[in-house]
Amino acid sequence: MVRATGRQTLSTAGAARRKSRGMSEDAISERVKAARRDDGEGWGTPFGHAATLALIALVTLAGQALFARGDLADIGLLYLVPVMYAGTRHGLLTGLAAGVVSTLAYNFFFIPPVHTLAIAEPSHLVTLLVLLGVAVVGSQLAARVRGQAALAQADASREAALAGFARVLMAANGRPALWSVLAGEIARLFDVRTVVLSTAEDGLRIRAAEPAQDRLDLIDQAAAQWCLDHAQAAGPGAATLTTSEWLFHPIRSGETAQAVLGVARGDAGEPLPHAAMPLLASLLDQAGLALARITLEEEMVALGRLQERETLRAALLSSVGHDLRTPLTTVLGLLRAIRPESAAQAEQLSVARSEAERLDRFVGNLLDMVRIESGAIERAPEPVDLAEAVAAALDDMRRTLGGHALHVAVADDLPLVLADARLLHHCLINLIDNACKHGGAGGAITIAVAEEPAGLTLSVMDEGPGIPPGEEARVFGMFARAEGSDRVGGSGLGLAIVQGFADAMGFAVDAGGRAGQPGARFSIHMPASALRMVEKPA
Repeated sequence: MVRATGRQTLSTAGAARRKSRGMSEDAISERVKAARRDDGEGWGTPFGHAATLALIALVTLAGQALFARGDLADIGLLYLVPVMYAGTRHGLLTGLAAGVVSTLAYNFFFIPPVHTLAIAEPSHLVTLLVLLGVAVVGSQLAARVRGQAALAQADASREAALAGFARVLMAANGRPALWSVLAGEIARLFDVRTVVLSTAEDGLRIRAAEPAQDRLDLIDQAAAQWCLDHAQAAGPGAATLTTSEWLFHPIRSGETAQAVLGVARGDAGEPLPHAAMPLLASLLDQAGLALARITLEEEMVALGRLQERETLRAALLSSVGHDLRTPLTTVLGLLRAIRPESAAQAEQLSVARSEAERLDRFVGNLLDMVRIESGAIERAPEPVDLAEAVAAALDDMRRTLGGHALHVAVADDLPLVLADARLLHHCLINLIDNACKHGGAGGAITIAVAEEPAGLTLSVMDEGPGIPPGEEARVFGMFARAEGSDRVGGSGLGLAIVQGFADAMGFAVDAGGRAGQPGARFSIHMPASALRMVEKPA
């Protein structure tokens, strides 16, 4: 339904602008009709005929005074005055009628034999024909000028209406205000009922109406939905659903319809004449531009909020990471320095060191994520032996691997890979840690490197439930956890760091299921351009 504030704003603004808008649409139509009547489509007006006859009578009386002096030629010229007056002020047919009446009056009162319509001399006939010809040509030219002037004035009034409508739309600072302004202005300009509908969760919903209403009939709803879906007019006067009471037009923002405007007459007559359609189309185009502006403003506000949230998150991650790193380093150092006095103490210290190391990796992941998002990753590419890189990562993760069975399929004669050894080490640690967390208790972990025409592919595979279809790309997102899969534990940072570091080194990552058995596969693809063929020492 229309909000009260929207109607109050509309009525106040409309009252203030009426004087600056020029003619209303009805006045424009009347001017155009008058121009068409003057151009031969009507018989003129009674006032025009009466004024013309009065002027002819006045010229005849003046001609009587000149006729007494015998100046017949000047009398003929006098009759051009009413002819030109009728043609310029009252249109073509009135001018032609003035020409005929003037010719008859000149012949009857002044051409011998007077007081008859007979013509004695041929020269007098030429005079009558010239007078009638001047009347015809003058009336046509004058009527054409008047018609063009009326059409120009109508066009100027339309432009004024469009300009005023655009000014009102510019003041609308949201969709509800836009819909209220649109419904009220169209109703005022065309003297029709209006309704604006747009999509909602339960289908089309009335956003504004003039006069207010909150529902449409079923067939009208169907016409409005068809108009929105096809971005074409529907209803009486359109090509489809003509049984609807309302004529609906789409309100486009770009190439798609975002809302529809419906117009109808209170007397159930034709909503709009055909001549009013171009103006309505122009007004709807203006509304579409205003809607695009409002949409862009909404997107900019949402983007600003997102940027603020991302900035706050980065600051929080950085603060937490740096504040935890120093005391955590101290705790790890003390745990490594303590010598157990019994087997029970040794077990307790082992568990404490394992958990402290896990927390250290988590803090390191936080700091690495901040570096990735801020673009502060420093790379030092060098030829790296993948077999040695995998062995180093497994050595650092020996406590985390625990009872997991381990299968390593990395050939010794693989090409060296041009990569940052530190970043690649972090990628491998996070992939192995991810497999330990989600591969099931005691499940086997496989690390394999496959040679392909496009380069090398290093894969870490587990025997857990795997990744649901469609979630393969999302698991690499920051804090992402795939619901309904084995990826529901952990911080959600490890795989995001893998992707960030791999992108920094020019590698690609992907995830998927294992062929022929349960479990997940995470792979790093190293292109052929990053490979270095060298002979390793025996």
